[in-house]
Parts: sequence; structure tokens; C-alpha cells
Amino acid sequence: MIETAFTPLASLVGGVLIGLAATLLMLVAGRVMGATGVLAGIVQPASAQDFGWRVALLAGMVSGPAVVWLISGDMPALQVPNSTAAFVIGGLIVGFGVTFGSGCTSGHGVCGLARLSPRSLAATLTFMACAFVTVFVIRHVIGG
Repeated sequence: MIETAFTPLASLVGGVLIGLAATLLMLVAGRVMGATGVLAGIVQPASAQDFGWRVALLAGMVSGPAVVWLISGDMPALQVPNSTAAFVIGGLIVGFGVTFGSGCTSGHGVCGLARLSPRSLAATLTFMACAFVTVFVIRHVIGG
């Protein structure tokens, strides 16, 4: 059985940082912070300036463990309970969903809901319903 960690303080801090980053990006650049859109813009940037803020934002997203290491002296524990194949298959499914849904959870769930977008509400409800069903099936039907 996969244990789910209860980390309210870390979750709160992470959520506040995501909200702050999304707000600052909207205020400074007038852009929505959808992670997949940011990444897609690195692959095909519209301009050098567009490429720069995207790389800076992505670097900030992945530098969390280094910040923890600098503050505490220890790297965060990393436990990966799934195979590489499971990650590849999951990544392909998520990529399909992001393309089909015209955005990801950060774009729709954080930024779209904050803008009261009906499309983002529908997308977020769909993301959450699929997540609930997936967890239920994996934990209670398959027994993972």
C-alpha cells in the first residue's frame, strides 16, 4: 500500500508560492502561468525575451530541492514507488490530456479559476474527477 504523507505546512507554503508566482507573472508580464504552456514556449519561443522569462520560471520550478539543501544541509528524501515504464506511460497520458484539455492543472486550476473562467472550472472538475477515479482504482480495485 502506498502511504500518503500528510504535510499541511509544506503544502501551504508550496501553494502560496505557486499563487504568488502566478500573480507576479500576470502583473509583470501579463501572462498566465500554465506549466505546460511555459514549457512549450521554451521549445518554440516567440522571441528571445519570451524565451528568457520561461527559462527563469522553469528554473525556479525545479530548483526547490537545491533551496532545501542550502537551508537545511540535507537533500529532500526521494522515493519513487513506480517503474520507469509507468512514468513514461503516465507522462504520455498527461501530455495527451493537456493537449486535449487545452491546458494543465496550473493553467486552469490556479490561474483560470482565479479569473472565474467557466472553461477552466469544467477542466479542473474533470481533472479532479479523473484523479479521484484513478486513485480509487489503483488503491482499491487493482490493489497497488
